[in-house]
Amino acid sequence: MAAGGRAARYVAIITDGNGRWAAERGLPTIEGHRAGADTVKARLMDAAELGVKELTVYSFSTENWARPAEEVTALMRMFSERIRDETPELRDEGVRMRFIGRREGVAGALLEQMDEAERVTAAGDRITLFVAFNYGGRAEILDAAERYEGGGEDAFRALLYAPEMHEPDVVIRTSGEQRLSNYLLWQAAYSELVFRDELWPDFTREALIAALDEFEQRSRRFGGR
Repeated sequence: MAAGGRAARYVAIITDGNGRWAAERGLPTIEGHRAGADTVKARLMDAAELGVKELTVYSFSTENWARPAEEVTALMRMFSERIRDETPELRDEGVRMRFIGRREGVAGALLEQMDEAERVTAAGDRITLFVAFNYGGRAEILDAAERYEGGGEDAFRALLYAPEMHEPDVVIRTSGEQRLSNYLLWQAAYSELVFRDELWPDFTREALIAALDEFEQRSRRFGGR
């Protein structure tokens, strides 16, 4: 560990590049999303082994509804299948699942699956997986602001989708893009940013370790010297 650095315990990832990964291989876009979902599961287990306590992944944004209807429908079907098939295994691995985002517009059956996955994995204490689904950072702040009656930052933070979430030590984005894309705007105010060139399905354990190592080289001052 670098002098003045520390290991990242709270990590957020913008899992970008699934569509380009599929296009480069001449595959339907949904196959890129399936490969990306496999990568999420694999890197989640790696993160747990590396001492990360919270991993937040950007799976579907409030803006993603503007994608072609066929793609959105396939994504919703895939999310449902993954939740159904993988929740028991994640529970057994000590993973606690939490879904953050707006519930409006999401099919009732899928919402029930999400609630059940949270219930089934509630006792997990190895790592928490926050899944940002139908999520937008501005939407989260607006939703909290509508209910805010004063009291300072702590009172406002209590109105966010997951008040128990720690502020990320580091936000990692794949695919070479260098922006936050409306992700965790409140929580990431002082997060370190690490940008990687790999498309998300190609983001290996070694790439995760390299990103965390880059974070450890940073000196975080939070406005001080």
